[in-house]
Parts: sequence; structure tokens; C-alpha cells
Amino acid sequence: MKINTALILCAGYGKRLNPLTLVEPKPLLKINEITLLENCINLIKSLGIKKIILNTFYLKEKIESFVEIKKFDLDIKIINDGKKILNTGGGILNMMDSSNDTDFLILNPDTVWNQGYVEKIKNMEDFYFTNQIKNILLLVNKNLSFDKNLKGDFNLLKNIVKKDLQNDLIYTGCQIMSKDLFVSHSVSDFSISEVWNRLVSKNELYGYESVESFYHLTNLEVYKELLKNN
Repeated sequence: MKINTALILCAGYGKRLNPLTLVEPKPLLKINEITLLENCINLIKSLGIKKIILNTFYLKEKIESFVEIKKFDLDIKIINDGKKILNTGGGILNMMDSSNDTDFLILNPDTVWNQGYVEKIKNMEDFYFTNQIKNILLLVNKNLSFDKNLKGDFNLLKNIVKKDLQNDLIYTGCQIMSKDLFVSHSVSDFSISEVWNRLVSKNELYGYESVESFYHLTNLEVYKELLKNN
């Protein structure tokens, strides 16, 4: 891949998975005896990306200890949100600011990534650079979601993301973004949806559709069902 650095969002409280996340950060919960974080790191490694930046806040010492003990064969930098949790947008910008790169693969570890995503993400990256765009979201039809309660967020029209009454596509937790999109932002508490909404209003938010089955730790009930099925 042309992208050198992947970002992993690991700062959140994971409140919908209480009481498990009262003592364990969500990225360290396990599916098939492997933590969500390690599963995410393995995907990044399969993509050929050697640099990872992940952010921490809640139970940060546990994540830091996990990464240190595992000794992943990758360049992993841990960036703390600081005195206050930054939300998704602020967390992403804070990680970007610690790198000299411009373009980043961004992943949420609460999706259960598998090797089937490798080709799709590489194709998404090719679309990103070929079309010289600044963003692209990996989306999936809600019918492919394990959690049938998830409603669609978006639609696609020739890879342009739309929001309308027939939103059938879900954001998978994978995107490519350029730091150029954050020129009007400073590191603070803001959601990445603020950036998305601005782009949608200008028909400048792009998407790429996945056909992989989508497994996501939405809440405690879904996590328990996932454990039964894996």
C-alpha cells in the first residue's frame, strides 16, 4: 500500500459493554481468544503497513501494557488524548499531528476484522489515490450486518456518499483520510461526523462498498451473541 501509517481509535469508554468495560478497555475484549486490538493490528500488518499510531485515554495503562508485552513486529506509537477525552475527530487529529504523513488508514477496533477485508481495503486505497480525493469510507449493506438492529447511515451514488430516506449502508469503522481535511480544526473535543457532514453537504464525501459480513461489538448483548457464534 502507498499509505505508510494506520491509526487505531482506542480511547473510548465502551459504556455499552458495561460491566465488562468497567475493568477492561473495549479493544482488549476477545473474540476467538484474540483481542479486538490484536485482530485489528493483524489486519494492518496483512496490508503491508508498518507504522501504527493508536490513541488512549480510558484504562490507558492496560492498553500500553498489552502492546508492550505483545512486542508486535511493527512501529507502534501510543498517543494519549490528554487530560480530557477528545472524541473521534479530536482523537484522529491528535494522532495525525504526531506524524509527518498526510494520508492515513483509520480503523475502529470494535469491528471484528478478517483477512477478507485486505483486498477490499487495497482496492479502496487505489480508488483514493487514482481519483486524488481526500477521504473515503468503507461501507457495507445493513443486510450483511450480524447485528440486525443497526440501521443504515448512508447511500452511495457513483461512490459519492448520500444521506436520504433509503439509507442502506453502514460505516464499517474503516476509512482513509487526508490531514488536509482538518485545516479548520484544532485538537479538541469534536466528532469525525462534523467533518463528514461538511463533506456530504458539498458532495465530497466518498464511499466504497464492502461485501464482507459485518461483525461489530455494538453492545453487551451483541458481544455475547458473537461469542456464541464464533
